[in-house]
Amino acid sequence: MAADVQSQLCKDGPSDPLGQQEDCVGPRPLDPLLESELDKAPPANPDGTKGSWTKGSRLPKSDSSSPLLPVCSARSSPAKAVAVLEHGNMPELVVTALLAPSRVSLKLLRFFMWIFVYSAAIVTAAVYGCIALTHVLCRPRRGYYGRPRCAAPACLVDPTLGEHGFLNLRSSGLRLHFVSAGRGNGPLMLFLHGFPQNWFSWRYQLREFQSRFHVVAVNLRGYVPSEAPKDVECYTIDLLMADIQDIILGLGYSKCILVAHDWGALLAWNFSIYFPSLVERMVVVSAPPMSVFQDYSIHHISQFFRSNYVFLFQLPRLPEKLLSMSDFQILKSSLTGRKTGIPHLTPYELEAFLYGFSQPCGLTGPINYYRNIFRNVPLEPQELAVPTLLLWGEKDPYFQVGMVRAIESRFVPGRLEAHILPDAGHYIPQSHSQEMHQYMWAFLQDLLD
Repeated sequence: MAADVQSQLCKDGPSDPLGQQEDCVGPRPLDPLLESELDKAPPANPDGTKGSWTKGSRLPKSDSSSPLLPVCSARSSPAKAVAVLEHGNMPELVVTALLAPSRVSLKLLRFFMWIFVYSAAIVTAAVYGCIALTHVLCRPRRGYYGRPRCAAPACLVDPTLGEHGFLNLRSSGLRLHFVSAGRGNGPLMLFLHGFPQNWFSWRYQLREFQSRFHVVAVNLRGYVPSEAPKDVECYTIDLLMADIQDIILGLGYSKCILVAHDWGALLAWNFSIYFPSLVERMVVVSAPPMSVFQDYSIHHISQFFRSNYVFLFQLPRLPEKLLSMSDFQILKSSLTGRKTGIPHLTPYELEAFLYGFSQPCGLTGPINYYRNIFRNVPLEPQELAVPTLLLWGEKDPYFQVGMVRAIESRFVPGRLEAHILPDAGHYIPQSHSQEMHQYMWAFLQDLLD
């Protein structure tokens, strides 16, 4: 009898004056008003999901703990929808009011940050302008701007380093250049270079590891002969991480060993946080995660002076002009200087790096990386968990050694192996390649076994 009465109630409709009697079978359709409220919540995670939201879906997954979708849902009615929305709006207004001071503080922080950044950019531009003009006056035969290189140096097509190819990226449609060797010999080992270099900075590692790994060194977007969009918006961290994902999957792998230096290392840190399933191991050289760089620099002002070029690169067009003056003398000094450069770098190897920058707009893409570096500041600290080998030069002119301890504090215990090389500078993969190889073989030995 009780079952008959219950089924009759479900059939005939609600008996209470607000129409809030609940259905006993099947989910109720959402009222358009409430559905529009749900549509406002955008996906936040890299795979397109937020909590229990399903990618491409307008409705959340069924969840007995969700207040919006109880197991027995109330029938749709205007009075019910209005009641739900009014009930939900009150705490939302309270939360908005409570967050208002924080949001205002954040906007003020970003406002003063940009004042500082552009003030530092003007000062740095004046200093680098004097340096560039001095180079022009001291070497007038080189001309005012850099001469274009019509042919690539022979070392860029050395067959012992691997085969050259191009990969069309699924997300952006861009065409990236890469050098590959050792296909079929083991797991994918993907190399990401920094600035002012290219894939050729990994020449020693390509030869060393191709016997046991499929080694691939890419020219990141913006670096000739890879495609180089001119728009600054094309070089955000999100788009660059999507490139790495497309490279791994486009090469036919589901994960890789990621080896990265300088700017490539900044991308690798972020990639390991948002795409950990695609990274089996990481080898990072001479660069911290962006959040670590931010926090460390705030407490160690001297680090800002070491990274002064970052401020120069925030300006439009001027950095490209200054770096190309006197046939790229500032870049030459950076790559060959006694304190800042690569020991024993030959003129032909130097030309391998300058060749791409000498092409039309060859510097714009690489510098656009820096023009996006302050986009998401301030950054929240993030926990690092991918097993990582970190190599750092004690004499690195661009990053202080104290950053190593700051990086260690962000790691899950037991996941980081860090080594400081006492006589090394910034370009460890080329200046101390043998030491780097020894550490890498030991770090990766269990994968080979």
